[in-house]
Amino acid sequence: MSSHVYGERRDLQARRTDTVEKLLDAGLAELVAVGHEALTVRTVATRAGVSPATAYTYLASKNHLFAELFWQHLARDAEHRPEGDDTLARVRSVTRRMATQLAAHPELAAAVTPALLSSDPDVERLRLRIGGEFVRRFTEALGPGADPAVLETLVLAFSGALLQAGMGLMTYTEMGERLDVVVATILRGTP
Repeated sequence: MSSHVYGERRDLQARRTDTVEKLLDAGLAELVAVGHEALTVRTVATRAGVSPATAYTYLASKNHLFAELFWQHLARDAEHRPEGDDTLARVRSVTRRMATQLAAHPELAAAVTPALLSSDPDVERLRLRIGGEFVRRFTEALGPGADPAVLETLVLAFSGALLQAGMGLMTYTEMGERLDVVVATILRGTP
């Protein structure tokens, strides 16, 4: 693949063309229809009404597609603000909301964990954005002057729970419930 094409994929978020929108919409529809294991970039291209070559211009792999869909999923909810009168309630509202949203989209939830673990450079870029969004949400919930160690611990706990749910060790609904206890333990002593 030429570096020109590779560069276009890296700028996918900035290139919200009709083709990109068609591919992402088709990718989500295909994911729901056949699941993450059966989905291919070729089947997404067919569903989108574009050639496989066009699809590969924008999507490096199905893992790249899944990471893009997850990023889009998070971005749609970026304006939501933590709720609650104290730090514990606000942080729990963040973990519960993200877990509830994943539980409501089981196909995406099943696809995103293995996708984020891939070594695809386009996924790596999105993994950093996704991690940054987790940090942003927890920072907002903790409020001004938050202890950086507490912030890092919350992000690591959430990421670990996401991985465990993705491995099938708990459901995403259970993840939200179990994180209530984890968050309380981390924040013990925090006003």
